[in-house]
Amino acid sequence: MINSSLLIEHRCPQCGAPAVLTETDRLFTCEFCRVKSYLSAGNGFRYVLPGAAPPGRELFYFPYWRFKGMLFSCVFDGVRQKFIDVSHQAAMSRDFPVSLGFRSQALKLHFLTPETEGRFLPVRLPIEQVMKTFKQSFNLSLPKPIFHQADVGEHLSLIYTPFYAAADRLYDAVLNEPLGESLPQDIDQTLSTAESSGWQLSFLSTLCPACGWDLDGPPDTLVLTCRNCDSAWKPGKDRLERLNFGQLPLAVDNCDSILYLPFWRVRTAIDGIQLDSYADLVRAANLPIVPRAAWCDIPFHFWSPAFKIRPQTYLPLATKMTLAQPQDLPAAGLPGGELHPVTLPVADAADSLKITLAAFVKPRKALYPQLSAITVAPQSYLLVYVPFLRSHHNLTQPSLKVSILKNQLALAGNL
Repeated sequence: MINSSLLIEHRCPQCGAPAVLTETDRLFTCEFCRVKSYLSAGNGFRYVLPGAAPPGRELFYFPYWRFKGMLFSCVFDGVRQKFIDVSHQAAMSRDFPVSLGFRSQALKLHFLTPETEGRFLPVRLPIEQVMKTFKQSFNLSLPKPIFHQADVGEHLSLIYTPFYAAADRLYDAVLNEPLGESLPQDIDQTLSTAESSGWQLSFLSTLCPACGWDLDGPPDTLVLTCRNCDSAWKPGKDRLERLNFGQLPLAVDNCDSILYLPFWRVRTAIDGIQLDSYADLVRAANLPIVPRAAWCDIPFHFWSPAFKIRPQTYLPLATKMTLAQPQDLPAAGLPGGELHPVTLPVADAADSLKITLAAFVKPRKALYPQLSAITVAPQSYLLVYVPFLRSHHNLTQPSLKVSILKNQLALAGNL
């Protein structure tokens, strides 16, 4: 798979040393001063493409939405999946390219800062409208009708591209080449809306709010852990927030043979179909077992991967874990083995619930037309670390009879 992750040039906020990050990096450790910083942007990250304009030219930046994630579509014969990485104008204009093409993957970007010189055109097209345009294009190849669609694992950002005007022509400042034969007639009106940037990247402390210990995690993690006080933390608006979590047991002699994969266990309120208990799941999925009376008292939960993995694996894994319905109560505390990082937030689990329902519900022909009337509302969630045994090629959960290929995790860095 071609690496589609953006590369971003960054400077340590403590000592100013240069570094190159990928777009999924959140926990930054400076190689020079060793200070850790957690990067946070509540309204999405913003980047600028580097320019090659001659000295003295006043730059102005045109905004583009960039979306990368999984798109699931429920059609008459099941659920189709697609990984997409696209960009589109964030302000309607005939004078600028419609998309960024491959230049965002080919060049090293910079974080937008208040010190970035130039003026920035405002965002005029909401992302909801742009996403509707994306889906209309992708849906042309899908059979109709489309009963439901969901975006999962989305990485949304704004990328600003530099331009300048000279000699009555509009220039692309990345290539330093003119866009046309003459300056657009309404360019003055367009530029009159451009302003300086007020956006700023936030940095959160990586000391445990409970005990003051250093928090741990790989660069792309969305959850930081503290081994000193057995706690887990996720980024909030301006501080770290405690996260409820647990672990499933697995009795083995060698902890090094275990990798703990994180899953979101979500309790929901469902309207339009009876799915409140394990007995309801047996009937809804038409499982080849006879429901027992005691199963009516076992609450039903959705289980969704809390880590990135290709869409062809994500949905089967979510479906198998949901159908397995692990009954062991998650134990408190962090497991002793290796933890795979949390790279999908609980919001993505919430977005995928109806698609997971569509993947196991039976009969499809009768229930798919009713999907639009079914509501699946998350009520509570828990992060659960599930132990998987390592083998040469696979990761296997023997109690739940679930396995995945190890190279699927290795390839997830491009998603």
